[in-house]
Amino acid sequence: MEISSTAEKAGARGRPVNPIILIPARLQSVRLPNKPLADIAGVPMIVHVMYRAQESDLGRVVVACAEHEIAEAVTTAGGEAVLTRADHASGSDRIFEALMHLDADRKHDAVINLQGDLPTLAPELPRAALDLLADAAVDIGTLAAEINDAAECDDPNVVKAVISTSGTPAGAAAGGGRALYFTRSRAPSGDGVLWHHIGLYAFRRDALEQFIALPPSPLEERERLEQLRALEAGMRIDVAFVDTVPLGVDTPRDLARARALLGARAGSLAQADRIRR
Repeated sequence: MEISSTAEKAGARGRPVNPIILIPARLQSVRLPNKPLADIAGVPMIVHVMYRAQESDLGRVVVACAEHEIAEAVTTAGGEAVLTRADHASGSDRIFEALMHLDADRKHDAVINLQGDLPTLAPELPRAALDLLADAAVDIGTLAAEINDAAECDDPNVVKAVISTSGTPAGAAAGGGRALYFTRSRAPSGDGVLWHHIGLYAFRRDALEQFIALPPSPLEERERLEQLRALEAGMRIDVAFVDTVPLGVDTPRDLARARALLGARAGSLAQADRIRR
């Protein structure tokens, strides 16, 4: 595939005006089976994620489902769902199929890929990723938070983003920069901040189409990080710095934390409602 130059892309694209948030979800999970349907404060986890996406107030929100059970939970809660093939290798592949079903007329010019296991996500995070696409040279926007726990520096389950803050609008404001690499190892070496990558992506529509058409790359397969496919192909990923990493629910322990957090939130909302009455 021929890759357009940064200058060509910057001249041809403006800021996205009609984004869609797509949430890939499937029941298969080694560490937490049936994860999307896990009950949290009386609501399936995938519905909580849908609510958080709606709270970002960016536009249409759709759950891309591998199974009917997830679609039923979403639609019962008043949300929009679309069924996809069950055998997709990644969430990016799943949301692309969903986009083809939902938007053949190409009305949506940006796609936010929001993981289906982030029930406590702050609504400003999808907005921060999308804002990076205000720079026409940027193909993909994503997020990172400073690592403050020393144990995370060498934890291969914590993906590190190597980021340059030189020569980018986000970097000039000390709010982010351009991704140079992603790795499961400690990087870069030496003194200084390390950045925990948060796997939330805002794609320009043409960038998502380009990304899906690319074959898996050598570094992607070596690190087991699909965003390296984009970097190896010359695509530009910018990163916004945020204050905290949202809770990702991957284990029973994570689920217990999410239940405690969202149970407390539900209790507070109920109390506030009683006071108003």
